[in-house]
Amino acid sequence: MFHPACHLCGRCATFMDMKILVVEDDADAASYLLKGLRESGHVVDHAADGETGLELALSSAYDVAVVDRMLPRRDGLSLISAVRSEGRELPILVLSALGQVDDRVMGLRAGGDDYLTKPYAFTELLARVEALGRRRIAVPTQTVYRVGDLELDRLSHSARRGATEIDLQPREFRLLEYLMRNAGQVVTRTMLLEHVWDYHFDPQTNVIDVHISRLRAKIDKGFDHALLHTVRGAGYMIRDGLR
Repeated sequence: MFHPACHLCGRCATFMDMKILVVEDDADAASYLLKGLRESGHVVDHAADGETGLELALSSAYDVAVVDRMLPRRDGLSLISAVRSEGRELPILVLSALGQVDDRVMGLRAGGDDYLTKPYAFTELLARVEALGRRRIAVPTQTVYRVGDLELDRLSHSARRGATEIDLQPREFRLLEYLMRNAGQVVTRTMLLEHVWDYHFDPQTNVIDVHISRLRAKIDKGFDHALLHTVRGAGYMIRDGLR
């Protein structure tokens, strides 16, 4: 069988079989997408409205979700926000005919991991979905990270500084984990886009600045010294003490 992921033998380009949730109300668009993903070797569930999509997202284990923005019963951004409010880290690709910068910003701020504008090339969508899946399964072996009196535990999904528990949103947790995995080293904006947001392009938004600001307020505000530092013209660094 021909698989869209590869023009030679198809199946060879599919690095893994994933369970994918597609939330799309347009019957023709959904049929096209489901067929392509299944031919690429993935298991796919489909919901035709936002409420059903939310129920599936919260009740089943998926590797990736593809969510249309304009949906009946519950719009896509509301669906994504509801998933994030439940603490779910399900990677989500937003599909939308709305492609302006402000539209993309709204999709990312709602909790989307990537944003693809319609009409799209299936090969690009497949590459983005599989990139999101790779990030999800690429779990580091270390489970606890410490920088000074800051500790992050991946297994319990908790963070604390000293005796103070730090409440982090899923994206903030992922951002802090990446910074702590690279403690003492400069982490560039490009590195953050690729490893925390899984973008291999610049979305031309201030999404990193917003999340860094929120994270800094949570881990540094009220403590005697800062751990998260901006390295002017280079990026960010988390380290103990001042130099």
